[in-house]
Amino acid sequence: MGSTKPARRTRRAPRPGTRLAERWTTIDGARVFYRESESPPDAPVMLHVHGFGLSGRYLLPTAERLADEFHTLVPDLPGFGRSSKAANLLDVPDLAHAAARFLDDRGVERATLVGNSMGCPVICEFAHLYPDRIDRAVLVSPAGGIYNQPFRRAAAQISRDGGREPFKLMGVVTPDYLRFGVPSTMRMFRSLTKYPSLERLLELRLPLLVVLGDRDPLMPGAARVQEVAAATENHVLVVRIEGAAHAINYSHSGELAHLIRLFMADRPIVDDPDSPGFARVVEIHRGALHPPLQPE
Repeated sequence: MGSTKPARRTRRAPRPGTRLAERWTTIDGARVFYRESESPPDAPVMLHVHGFGLSGRYLLPTAERLADEFHTLVPDLPGFGRSSKAANLLDVPDLAHAAARFLDDRGVERATLVGNSMGCPVICEFAHLYPDRIDRAVLVSPAGGIYNQPFRRAAAQISRDGGREPFKLMGVVTPDYLRFGVPSTMRMFRSLTKYPSLERLLELRLPLLVVLGDRDPLMPGAARVQEVAAATENHVLVVRIEGAAHAINYSHSGELAHLIRLFMADRPIVDDPDSPGFARVVEIHRGALHPPLQPE
């Protein structure tokens, strides 16, 4: 649970179709743009963490679906999206620190973190650095490990993924990539190659939901995923959405929000009743220490 300070300044009313207010604050001298639900301050806090070179804009389809149940925060981390660059180049640990300072700024002590792609290593590092400040974690299409290296391999994977995503996504992410720029892309990728993604993932000791798409070219095959999941007895629950690629938070927001609700309530994993026949969800691993299922 967490409470928030009064907003510093609201840039404008939410756009038609979005229920999150758009706001600005300052973190360590950097102007940070974020979106926030108007839910009661005593609602559980859920922080959504974006991927490589992107803003939080593509996360909104899922975040907005959860805004009635959770105090929802979707920042553009310093150096990304509409936020200004930090004084020093940010690597994965720096971004985890920035996420913590953003929560400090909002008066939030603990939160559930939901990330996509590079946002997943940031969440793993946040849990490593601030284990008492994270309740649960949702890692959607986690990327940045050895399977996405070297850069030419990652670039080819991203290129293949582009053809598997909704066409409208390109209009959302292209301005973010152009704003982020080639020099920042190369520096950020080098920092990812140095980050111990698998080590941090396996050391997590909190309820953890991992959501994968069976059409995601940035993820290894099912056998490798199950091998990694079986290497730990932590609280991990691995679920696959059939028909999804990498940007699940955008392309399959209904199914993902449905899975997050089930995970947060420790309910059995079942298909989203609001999208019958559209995409099937499959539970492929449940760790021995995962919280027991609650009765209906």
